[in-house]
Parts: sequence; C-alpha cells; structure tokens
Amino acid sequence: MGVLAQLALLSGLWAAVGLGPAGWLAGAGYAACGWMLLAAARYRHGTRTWGPADRVTLARAVLTGGVTALVADDGGPAAHAALVALAAVALLLDAVDGQVARRTGTVTALGARFDMEVDALLILVLSVAVSRSLGVWVLAIGLMRYAFVAAAHAAPWLRAPLPPRAARKAVAAAQGIVLVTAAAGVLPAPAAAVTVAGALVLLTWSFGRDVRWLHRASRVRPSPASPPSGRSAGSPAAGAG
Repeated sequence: MGVLAQLALLSGLWAAVGLGPAGWLAGAGYAACGWMLLAAARYRHGTRTWGPADRVTLARAVLTGGVTALVADDGGPAAHAALVALAAVALLLDAVDGQVARRTGTVTALGARFDMEVDALLILVLSVAVSRSLGVWVLAIGLMRYAFVAAAHAAPWLRAPLPPRAARKAVAAAQGIVLVTAAAGVLPAPAAAVTVAGALVLLTWSFGRDVRWLHRASRVRPSPASPPSGRSAGSPAAGAG
C-alpha cells in the first residue's frame, strides 16, 4: 500500500508540476528500497500488522519520498513550492505519530525506529535542497546522524542507551523547521544562512553533549554489589540528534 501510495504521489506531482525522469527515478528507487527495508524489518520483529501510529509514519514516509523526488528533479517554482508544502506536512505529522502510539498503547521498537529513520532521511533531503542556495556546508546537518551511526560501528560504546532529554527533541525539531523555512525562501539569503548556521551549531552541541555523556558512562564499571539502574532508551541518532 505504501508503494502504491508513493507511485500515486509521483503521478500527481508529474501532472501538477511536471516531475521529470530524475524525479521519477529517485522516487521509484526510494519506494523500492523502502519496501525492502520495511519488509525485512517486519520479518525480524515478527510484526504482521501496522498500528495506527505506524500508518501515520508511513504517510510521512510517502511524503518524504515526494520531497526526495522533487529535490532530485530540481524543477521550477511550482515544483519548489510543492517540495516545501510536502515537507511542511511531513514535519507536522511528526508531532502526531508519537502521540497516537502513546494514546493507543501501540508503542513498539520497530515503530520508533521507523519514525527515526523517516525523520533522518527527510532532514538529509532538505539539507541537500538548501545547500544549493546556501552552500555545501548545510549538508552537515543531514549527514551528522549518519556519521554518528558509522562511528558507532567502530566504537561500540556509542550504542549505549541515553537518558531522554527534552533539549535533544527540541534541537531535532528545530532542524526541520529551519530547513523548511530556508527552502521556502521567506528569509533574505543572509538571514537564512545565519539561521541555518545556528541550527547546525545547536545540532553539533546536542550530538557533542550526548557523545561526551556516552564516553563518560563507558568508563564507569558497576560493581557486582551495585547493579546499574535502568534508564529509558534514547539515542542522539533519534530525531537527528
């Protein structure tokens, strides 16, 4: 259903803004890769059905596929306006799926990971779009989470759980808002550059604080008489930082 919805959105973009071959290729490739990754993840987790929150996240994933196609196509003003609109709706829905999962009692590890990956990909694609006008340095926002994941393969202590922090969530949400605002062109170029640079500084601070916390925690070895207390799982990778 998600793949069909993605193809329907691409068809709508083709009719509305003239989505070109590059956009079709990127959107179709995104849909195919997403289907394979989700199918594999559902198999590993033994999940047969989607909960209500997962359906909201799936809708966000489809919208992100549309944004990906439009960024790859790099069309005219109408395509740019559609890109901003789809990204804005995807960001608004990001505040919905978590609440739905908690209120319906359907919070799952797979759903949380699905939500996190959609967030990260949307930020990456938006950073590509904004980098065309402000410079390649903007890509650091979208790539930071993936750099952290790569580093965690070499340093296993980076995979440890983190205590939940409101600041981490606020910084993560700010990235999408700032990037969509910059992509929309509602700010003069200098103001947009300063705003995006500020978001990058905050993201770097958020990741740096969590990495420092994880490093300190990795050096603490609990004694047998004092087992470690449980902590809520959290990661700087979640929500892009």
